[in-house]
Amino acid sequence: MVVCGALVVSLAACGGADETGRAGKGDTNSGDRAGHSEALKADPTRIPDVGDRLQKRIPAASRQVVAVYGEGVNDADSKIVLYTKSGSAWKETRTWLGHNGKKGWTADHHEGDKRSPVGVFTLSDAGGVLADPGAKLPYSQSPSFQAPHYWAKSHWNDFDYVIAIDYNRVKGTSPIDPTRPEGQSKGGSIWLHMDHGSGTSACVSLSKSGMEYLLRTLDPAAHPVIVMGDKAALKA
Repeated sequence: MVVCGALVVSLAACGGADETGRAGKGDTNSGDRAGHSEALKADPTRIPDVGDRLQKRIPAASRQVVAVYGEGVNDADSKIVLYTKSGSAWKETRTWLGHNGKKGWTADHHEGDKRSPVGVFTLSDAGGVLADPGAKLPYSQSPSFQAPHYWAKSHWNDFDYVIAIDYNRVKGTSPIDPTRPEGQSKGGSIWLHMDHGSGTSACVSLSKSGMEYLLRTLDPAAHPVIVMGDKAALKA
């Protein structure tokens, strides 16, 4: 448990009362996946549509990659794809539609900029308001994850399930640990969490079923990472 003030600061990185919702998005159909599938056929040893700069930052030991393809640098819409490695080849396992920071993406994230950080980050810890659904990552259940009820009601379930993105945080701790090794100004508490139908304050969001699937699938033994950014930044 953390003190209330620290918790509000932590949760504010992922949501806020000023975010208004559009209809939520769930799993995509096969047409949405076609482009990535073709890229895998061309070179199955690479994550599709990710250039050498970020491709080289994926650890050799990683066998699970969550790729977040933002529509544009100033856009809040994303496609989230889970890739699993078998031998030397990556396989597209599952795809969802979701959201990122309401103002888009940045390579230099700072507290309050409403943009998600571009990069490759490990995925080490999970938690939420709800009971552990069978997560393989260490899972911390606590009512302290509950979004403040002065936020819009559409946001109250955002943190029922979360997976911490290891940006400016201490791995091996609960996602609500407020410690920020690079300092408060660099932001933090950036998570995968449940979607409310519109952009976040810096996190990546997807459907409840998508979060449950990731929690039950991402395995510390497979060294999962997330590769995230707008399409142009990913390809650079």
